[in-house]
Amino acid sequence: MPKLEPYRKDLPYSYALGIFPAMHLLETRPEAATRLLLHPDGLKSEGVTKLRERCHELGIREEEAERVLRRESKKDNCYAALVFEKYEDALPAQENAAVFCQISDSGNLGTALRALLGFGIRSVALVRPCVDRFDPHVVRASMGAIFHLNTATYDTFDDFRRANPTHALYPFMLDGAIPLSQAAAAKKSPYAMVFGNEQTGLPAEFSTYGQSVYIPQTKEVDSFNLAVAASVAAYAFTQ
Repeated sequence: MPKLEPYRKDLPYSYALGIFPAMHLLETRPEAATRLLLHPDGLKSEGVTKLRERCHELGIREEEAERVLRRESKKDNCYAALVFEKYEDALPAQENAAVFCQISDSGNLGTALRALLGFGIRSVALVRPCVDRFDPHVVRASMGAIFHLNTATYDTFDDFRRANPTHALYPFMLDGAIPLSQAAAAKKSPYAMVFGNEQTGLPAEFSTYGQSVYIPQTKEVDSFNLAVAASVAAYAFTQ
C-alpha cells in the first residue's frame, strides 16, 4: 500500500479521525473508505472492535498506524481512523441549504455542520476562499455529520446562484432588514441561509440578495460566533 502522507488540501484522500466519525463514514459512504488505521493501545476497545468488524464485512484493509494517527490527530489517544477518498456532491434542487461564504475556521465549520444536520438541513455550500471541507479537523469537529450531508464548494457566490437558481436567499447580516423570527415565519422554500466570514461577515451588497436577516442580540455582544449563528438560524427556520 502507498505511504500515507500528512494531510494537505491537494491530496485525493483524507482521514476520518476517531471511532464516531469513522462509523458515520461507514454508515453513509462505505464506498469511499479505503483503509482502517489502528492504534495498538485501542485494540481492546468496544468501539474499535465494532469498527473492525464492519470494515471486515466491507473488505476494508486494516493496519496498525500509531504514528499516522498521532501525526494527523495531534493526540496520543486517537485509537482509530478511516482513510477515505474525497468525493463531490450535487446539491438537490428542492432541498433547503446553508451557504458559508469564505468561512475560515475548521472548528467553526465542523460544529456548524453537526448542528445543521441535527436540525435537518442537509445541503451545505461553501464559497471560496474557504476552509477545506475535507480537512480532518473539520471531519472530526463535525463528529462525522459531514458524511450525512450533501456538500459542495463554489468559486464565487454567483456560481452558487447559477447552480441553485430556485433557492430563496436569506443573507444573515448585523444590519439585516428583518429579525430572524419574522424571516422564519415568512420563509419560502427551498431556501438558502447565507452566512459570511467570521471576521467581516457578508459584504454590503448581500443586502440586495433576497431577504436580509438579523439575529436579535443584546448590546453587550457585538456578534455571535459563526457556528452559533448558523445553529440559531437553522433552528428557527426548521420549526
